[in-house]
Amino acid sequence: MTQSANFPIGIFDSGVGGTSIWKEIVTLLPNENTIYLADSKNAPYGEKSKDEIIELSIKNTEFLLNQNCKIIVVACNTATTNAIKTLRQKYAVPFIGIEPAIKPAALSTKTNVVGILATKGTLNSELFEATSSLFKSHNTIKEIVGKGLVELIETGKINSPEMTILLESYLQPMLAQNVDCLVLGCTHYPYLIPQIRKIVGEKMQIIDSGLAVAKQTKAILEKNNLLQLANKPGNHLLFSNSDCKVLEMLVGNEIAFTEIKSRDF
Repeated sequence: MTQSANFPIGIFDSGVGGTSIWKEIVTLLPNENTIYLADSKNAPYGEKSKDEIIELSIKNTEFLLNQNCKIIVVACNTATTNAIKTLRQKYAVPFIGIEPAIKPAALSTKTNVVGILATKGTLNSELFEATSSLFKSHNTIKEIVGKGLVELIETGKINSPEMTILLESYLQPMLAQNVDCLVLGCTHYPYLIPQIRKIVGEKMQIIDSGLAVAKQTKAILEKNNLLQLANKPGNHLLFSNSDCKVLEMLVGNEIAFTEIKSRDF
């Protein structure tokens, strides 16, 4: 299929978390049309096997390609680290991946102790190990599996007592180990920054990959002559295969020309 600059940017995640990436893309590229896919029915991906993650990523990609998407952003750390190599081999469309921003954290840390809060699937992946190993000679990297966080976000319990208890249990050991840069290794986690700040204070630097992914998306569109040149606001269609309430809560009326639909896929 011949790609057109008028075609939408496709974005998928294991649920609602990737909307943190979607917002960055829409902000940077306001004239682009987008289609977002929230595979909330199968969230979280972080506890699944590599084969399961690849299978789900292929399913999501096929859905977006059937919507004529010109580029696909894998707005999920676990799907990127486990499946993007397969996706790039299988499909001709450009793919943008996301993985924990270890490099900027390693360059910013003053204590040389960097914390990574991510899912089991991301931390156990070959890609994450290859990336983190580049910085382990000069830094201590503390990896914490954020078990249970995605599930609470997916059910809208961002500010719940359960969330506070979990975050305290993950972050207090990092504070005790002198972590001064915290990398959020899951696209759901930026929604927890206000909660995290209450625990770690203002001194710890919190790093996520959202803006970097948006900039890379723009660069690849330009490289492939796929950047939308029409000077009008883009249209945005968001799909969920679960209850749309949390998706609606996170997106709200923040971005115009947005429609949210429930559909099984």
